[in-house]
Amino acid sequence: MSEEPRKTIRVVAAVVERDGRYLITQRRKTAVLPSLWEFPGGRVEERESDAEALGREVLERLEASVEVGELISFVSHPYEKYTVDLYLYQCRLLSDGLTCKAVQDFRWVTSDEFDRYDFTPADEASMNELLGEG
Repeated sequence: MSEEPRKTIRVVAAVVERDGRYLITQRRKTAVLPSLWEFPGGRVEERESDAEALGREVLERLEASVEVGELISFVSHPYEKYTVDLYLYQCRLLSDGLTCKAVQDFRWVTSDEFDRYDFTPADEASMNELLGEG
């Protein structure tokens, strides 16, 4: 009996920095990995580019627009039933205000404050790489 191949999900996330602080969002209580923190973003749909997915996901979650810049880092993180390939992009916020739409909360935090928040394992791994601790 052979195991079925593990499903891989491509996920993109935006690293948005403003005045030395980074934008992070908290997953809803009803989401997979409830109430954990992450960089804003989400799953890339079929026939969608990473930039299109980031634009759509940030709009859905925060009613904000972003300009997608260069790829910062990539991590592949195995969860129990699937693997997440997380691509982190430098992004610039084009909207002034943010609204919690499909997230529980959002915060602007310094990199020194990251350890005060419980991040998803994939985001934790990408942050370590981002901060040179990977």
